[in-house]
Amino acid sequence: MEQTLRGTIILGDEFEPVDGYITIENGIIKNIEESNVSTETIIAPCFVNAHTHIGDSVIKDPPRMPLAELVQPPDGLKHRILKETSHDDLVGSMKASIDDMIKTGTCAFADFREGGMAGVMALKEALKTPYLNTGTGKIEAKILGRPLAREMDYLDSCDGTGLSSTNDLEMDLIKDIVTHTRKKGKKFAIHAGERETSDISHALELEPDFLIHMTHAADRDIKAVAAADIPVVVCLRSNLMTGSGLPPIKKMLDEGILVAAGTDNVMLNSVNMFSEIIATRLTLLTSMSLVLRYSPTN
Repeated sequence: MEQTLRGTIILGDEFEPVDGYITIENGIIKNIEESNVSTETIIAPCFVNAHTHIGDSVIKDPPRMPLAELVQPPDGLKHRILKETSHDDLVGSMKASIDDMIKTGTCAFADFREGGMAGVMALKEALKTPYLNTGTGKIEAKILGRPLAREMDYLDSCDGTGLSSTNDLEMDLIKDIVTHTRKKGKKFAIHAGERETSDISHALELEPDFLIHMTHAADRDIKAVAAADIPVVVCLRSNLMTGSGLPPIKKMLDEGILVAAGTDNVMLNSVNMFSEIIATRLTLLTSMSLVLRYSPTN
């Protein structure tokens, strides 16, 4: 099946905007032709939002407070509100965030789903909305749950486990969760370096499939992650909103780490990946400018 689209094509690694036509055959781009076109359509690869907490959609504009008081389990503000939220309200708010992702060009996302089996099933219900699975509304979700009261049954209904910092749980419990996750052949990911550096080495001991944040990673941490060949998801706008700081993206890239981007907590941040990419690109350009400005010259 062949399809021809016209519009402004976002082309190549430099995302150069080119007006013209693009021909797709059986899902493969066969031809790109530059031409003057009269349309506001933008043609670009769809986005992968590599880290979300869309259950947070029930919370909007929380009061300013230290990050730990806002998100740390089990008693952070976010977790208290999630416990008090009805199933229907939770599903409805997640549907709204999924709809926003689709409308802003995201075709896949990876969600850290709190609430054990009930939390996982709520997101699955939100994804069953008919318009989300047809035509331009199609979206894929990777759901990384977490246990509630040490119950591991959630692993039978999702893609793996996504945990908060090793500083938030007993290490023996975390290792038990990792063991159950691996026995099921599922993925394991964890936050590290968001508030400080102390949890990074412990996270690496767990051999995760990927890490989230690494905002406060020192050079030795970045080298250790690179040596272990572990990808990192950065959440730049979220880190700025919580006052956590800026992740050392350029240093990670220079060490050969695979870096992805996510929008993180919906209570603070929109799921719009255009905004995330703009913020990330500006940060990278600023970092490069500072390096050039302060590098010694001969």
